[in-house]
Amino acid sequence: MNGISYKNITVVFEDEYLLAASKPADLLVHGDGTGALTLTDLVAEHLAAEGREDVRPQAAQRLDVETTGLVLFSLDPATQPALDAEVAGRDMRKEYLAVVAGRFPWAQKAIDVPIGRDRHDAKKMRVCKEGQGKPASTLVRKLAFKGGRTLLSVELLSGRRHQIRVHLASLGFPIVGDELYGGARADAARGESGLLLHAFREELRHPATGEPLSLQTEWPERLGKNWEPTA
Repeated sequence: MNGISYKNITVVFEDEYLLAASKPADLLVHGDGTGALTLTDLVAEHLAAEGREDVRPQAAQRLDVETTGLVLFSLDPATQPALDAEVAGRDMRKEYLAVVAGRFPWAQKAIDVPIGRDRHDAKKMRVCKEGQGKPASTLVRKLAFKGGRTLLSVELLSGRRHQIRVHLASLGFPIVGDELYGGARADAARGESGLLLHAFREELRHPATGEPLSLQTEWPERLGKNWEPTA
């Protein structure tokens, strides 16, 4: 099942074992104790509307509340460990789209810099010297440049908190709309809104069948107008 819209989420893929939903901005994946509506709640409502109210979706991934895009949910406790292992491993491909202000000078850039908590701000992470923090690897490719903005494809090779945001900021190119790390303000006249970071595409093996699975959201218009989608 693909492309099913339910309230303000889109179910990109669904079967008996696995569901992939496209998260909108400003929605938590998990509850934070405040009672705020979460993506997990909406997925559970979607399943109940299909007559699957006995299924308890378990998010296998998390995105920052401002970040949009793909989130995988396990629907089957027996295959959840396999999905969790896939998400935690390096075989799964996770591609994000990000927009930064200015002309990104590299066609491709590998960033291998450890990340740790910022001792001066509990909300932030920071790049660290070798031997400190946790290893973090990000691969960045330049897709397009238009109107003073660069569109980037970003592949996560590890999964640290705020990894893409911190690594791009460390190069002097914080993501547009990222107030925490000094990004330029999103410009509504360009069609931009919020933090311009989107989990766009994932490639993995199905946790039950082992078959290759390629998942992709629609092109995110909130990243700005007149970008040419890439294949």
